[in-house]
Amino acid sequence: MQAIDFVESYFDAWNQHDPKGVADHLTMDGVYRDIPENRQSTHDELIQSLSKFFANYNHRYELIGEILGSENSIAFQYRIHPLGGSDAYHGAEFMLLNGDAAMTITDYYDVPELGRPTTLTAMATSNAQRKKYAKSGLSVTKMQLYKEQLECVMRAEQLFLRSDLTLPRLAARMDCSVNHLSQVINSGFGMSFFDYMNQYRVQHATQLLTNRDARNDAILNIAFAVGFNSNSAFYAAFKKCTGQTPAQYRQAQLDKPH
Repeated sequence: MQAIDFVESYFDAWNQHDPKGVADHLTMDGVYRDIPENRQSTHDELIQSLSKFFANYNHRYELIGEILGSENSIAFQYRIHPLGGSDAYHGAEFMLLNGDAAMTITDYYDVPELGRPTTLTAMATSNAQRKKYAKSGLSVTKMQLYKEQLECVMRAEQLFLRSDLTLPRLAARMDCSVNHLSQVINSGFGMSFFDYMNQYRVQHATQLLTNRDARNDAILNIAFAVGFNSNSAFYAAFKKCTGQTPAQYRQAQLDKPH
């Protein structure tokens, strides 16, 4: 199925308030991830939750901008119009495909009243980044879609575990230019490529460090397992992210009652 046909069918199901029609765009073992709600649903769970949602809310959904697609993924932005006078709001979705259905659908949206405060430091950083990339040709819409695609790819494929991962290699996987990917990470996430990779590596390391079945594993082995090339780089990144050394973190977690 062509990406545009898949997306049109998906929007039709939403606009017809058809829970099964929406869920059937997932494989039977697929997962729907609602990022703002920090919730994920299986195919059948999505039918149940949408049945309740459609019973209480009446919205119209429309595609805005272009559909970004590759062999196994689709990304697009949409607008939601609540019927009854409330302001419209926006969202974006990224889908990893398996044949004619999606293995994962990751949904991001921004309801206006749930906006986050912006610090002066963040505003200054954002302004500086905008000046730096003023002539890059990357639109705001594409920036957002690339951000969402990158986050989904990192979670689904765990590319951060590769110690040889470089910015050009990641750009090739994302099917975008190195300059655009650099802009997405620097401006979109406000960090360097290495800090972006390391946050994922450290998060994965915390899971390994608190696994009671692996509590005797050497910390150096964990460092290599999550993609670091040296113990010193692992310790520096871990302390920067958590405020503790790996050994301190492991002991604190293992000391907690279970």
